[in-house]
Amino acid sequence: MVAAGRALGSREPDPAMRNPDFLADRLLGPEELDLIKEHPLSASLAKPYEEARQDFAALGTAVMMLIRTRFIDEKLQQAIENGATQFVILGAGFDTRAYRFRDLLKTARVFEVDSAATQDHKRKRAAAALGDPPANLTYVTIDFNRDKLGDVLRQAGCRRDEKTFFTWEGVSMYVAPEGVRETLRTIATESAPGSELVMDYTTEGVLEFMEKFPAVGPVNMLKAWNEPWVFGVPDTEQPEFFAALGLDTRESLPMFGPDSVRRYLTRPDGTVFGRPTGASNPPPQAPAIDPAVQAAMAELGARTKGSWYTLTDLVVRG
Repeated sequence: MVAAGRALGSREPDPAMRNPDFLADRLLGPEELDLIKEHPLSASLAKPYEEARQDFAALGTAVMMLIRTRFIDEKLQQAIENGATQFVILGAGFDTRAYRFRDLLKTARVFEVDSAATQDHKRKRAAAALGDPPANLTYVTIDFNRDKLGDVLRQAGCRRDEKTFFTWEGVSMYVAPEGVRETLRTIATESAPGSELVMDYTTEGVLEFMEKFPAVGPVNMLKAWNEPWVFGVPDTEQPEFFAALGLDTRESLPMFGPDSVRRYLTRPDGTVFGRPTGASNPPPQAPAIDPAVQAAMAELGARTKGSWYTLTDLVVRG
């Protein structure tokens, strides 16, 4: 679904608002789209873009992936420019950065870490759609709930004494709490000082909301796919949570907060991507929200200060 959101966003005609993952569309064939057939993105990718963007859920996912992709891309480029020599993609899925940033990463080692089944599918699809993988790319198999990250990375040739840039995108909320903590501790204790981790996370309040309202949109879909969210960071102690595990917060960016909208969704003329700009360009119609759900969402927003789903840039202490 993540790759599908990037793929739809990459079709946006306006280059200022286009998802930079120009390879995502090529990775998604009929078999991949069939895996997410319950989600509107699957049908939307078979339609002309102007028609596809009228689906509220499809456009919402594409907009979210635009913010996520650009934020992580920017942090990756800064990290390599600042001396990182290794790039570790945790839960890589259909990530294309090893290919998209081939020139930037030509002197770095790249490690894609994921489950055996996901990697096998991705490698076959990437070979068919993108050709030979970069010579500096290594695939590393892991079960985040069972295997020790430090062990599998060391066995794959990742060096503890080299500055490393890690990404963990769209994964932590699916991992058992101790698995998340163990992964974060490993990065903090087995990486060179100044190494970075960019990840996204949700909060404990969101998990409570999902438990209370299991039929709400994406919550229902996650349960149908048997992929419930099981981990959230404490609502009001997010930097403290990471600090206790050895990682200092360099930046936090709440999804759809004022800063993310200004940085990634606002055009040079001041209009905002995803919002209507006139009668000739009506917005997708959002589904009606039950008043009880609406009230719970407002309470959650106040409780988390709008940081219910956040991108963060963490650094290993010197």
